[in-house]
Amino acid sequence: MSKRDYYEILGVAKDASESEIKKAYRQMALKYHPDKNPGNHEAEEKFKEAAEAYEILRDPGKRKKYDQYGHAGLGGAAGAGGFSMSMDDIFSQFGDIFGDAFGGFGGFGGARQQRRRQVNKGSNIRIKVKLTLEDILHGVEKKIKVNKYISCTECDGTGAKGGSSYSACSTCHGTGTVTRISNTFLGQMQTSSTCPSCGGAGQVIINRCTACAGNGVVNGEEIISVKIPAGVEDGMQLSVSGKGNAGARGGIPGDLIILIEEQEHEYFERDGINLIYSAYISFIDAALGADIEIPTLEGKAKIKIGPGTQSGKVLRLKAKGLPSLNTYGQGDLLVNINVWTPRSLSKEEREILEKLKNSVNFSPSPTGSDRSFFHRMKEYIKN
Repeated sequence: MSKRDYYEILGVAKDASESEIKKAYRQMALKYHPDKNPGNHEAEEKFKEAAEAYEILRDPGKRKKYDQYGHAGLGGAAGAGGFSMSMDDIFSQFGDIFGDAFGGFGGFGGARQQRRRQVNKGSNIRIKVKLTLEDILHGVEKKIKVNKYISCTECDGTGAKGGSSYSACSTCHGTGTVTRISNTFLGQMQTSSTCPSCGGAGQVIINRCTACAGNGVVNGEEIISVKIPAGVEDGMQLSVSGKGNAGARGGIPGDLIILIEEQEHEYFERDGINLIYSAYISFIDAALGADIEIPTLEGKAKIKIGPGTQSGKVLRLKAKGLPSLNTYGQGDLLVNINVWTPRSLSKEEREILEKLKNSVNFSPSPTGSDRSFFHRMKEYIKN
């Protein structure tokens, strides 16, 4: 049996616009919808036929093939194997046609759409975990005590007392949803919502567990071991699946959300994967040069201060910073050199500095000689 022309089914011209095709299908869907024509096989076939026509004509690629080759150009999509869409597929189109105003699929199909019972899910738990830079350097495993809802041991989380069974909810008759029919300008519309009596479960407990009042969960605590990877940053969130609050009456547990809080370090500031350390040296060490010892996250390190080092110079220690969380490699330790000025001087120190004050090389000058200044400093120190 040959198929009818899709344009003829929707009653539109072959040059009809997308909006005209959508409007025509809307009218056909409302007219022949099975909920408005219960038991009418002819109306149901026309409803499917209109859905098939719309499915092809709304798609520019399929419509082009259909215009060129007719039903044969569509191959198994429609012509060779017949219409392959299920009624659920057809109803899923209604979000595009009617929006969400009528239950997500036009408000129809309630009699045909199989209702899924609502599965209870426990809420997520959020906690803060404080980490030192040393923790962040290598990663760390933390054991955390979490106060939360746990599954009731008296009823194994079912909420039913002593093996008591469930019965179908009398309000929704086991579907988990209730339907309401209202009159609109489009005719009678059917909307669905979660059953208020059973909370969408479709079942009610005959005898409730007294330990948990039928909820299946009680207050408790759990010690959870959490592995925190190296390189995490302050404010970052990690999720541990299934370690949140237990779901009511055997539901799915929520997640444990861990918020990273980085503790202030005694010596270092963090800049991404780099660390910053401020080293203070005397102006004599800055002028003559020196070897100094500085801390790192893994112990001590010696660095060389060259003669004539100026305050504000930055020395870089490769791979002495923090690891990158998402890529390979490690940051550096940046050492800011600060020349320290003494706040009080002895009489002898003051006399030495007074002599140096008259040297042309003591103050920065474009004509000064660094070598002459170093020799003078050594002579004064020796004497």
